[in-house]
Amino acid sequence: MTIEEAINTAIEYEARLRDIYLEAAAAEDDATGRQIFEALANDEQNHIDYLKDTLEQWKNTGKVRPVELESAIPPPELLDKQAAEMETLVKKDFQGLKTQMLSKALEMEIKTSDFYRELVDELPADARSMFERFLEIENNHIKAIQFELDYITHTGYWFGFKEFGLEE
Repeated sequence: MTIEEAINTAIEYEARLRDIYLEAAAAEDDATGRQIFEALANDEQNHIDYLKDTLEQWKNTGKVRPVELESAIPPPELLDKQAAEMETLVKKDFQGLKTQMLSKALEMEIKTSDFYRELVDELPADARSMFERFLEIENNHIKAIQFELDYITHTGYWFGFKEFGLEE
């Protein structure tokens, strides 16, 4: 895959994620939940804007600039530290709909992360660093969404790990 193809495909992935979060924000009745979905949508829109600028730079100069992307989702260390204090994205009354939206978002985040992981493995070093940062951000999104899914579904899992079992 060429760098131009990689950037164009990344724009498509980011746009799908943004649209999922905008849909979730529009359906969210809880102000806190809506703000979180909007923050995630804004994160994805910032990625799209960055990628479009980078594509223009690539077309004009044949080079990509270093990545300086911020994220609305805190880094994993901070997320782990504050997880117990985080408010849930959803109210129990709308648990089914929110679970469905979060599951859809999680699936797309995983696909996007897998795409970036492949790019990091196959692209030249100058383009690889840009996608390494995208991979890091998308992995943080996965972790945050998985946290919320585990929390609202009360599966006994926390960030994908079993908390405890009666048979233990």
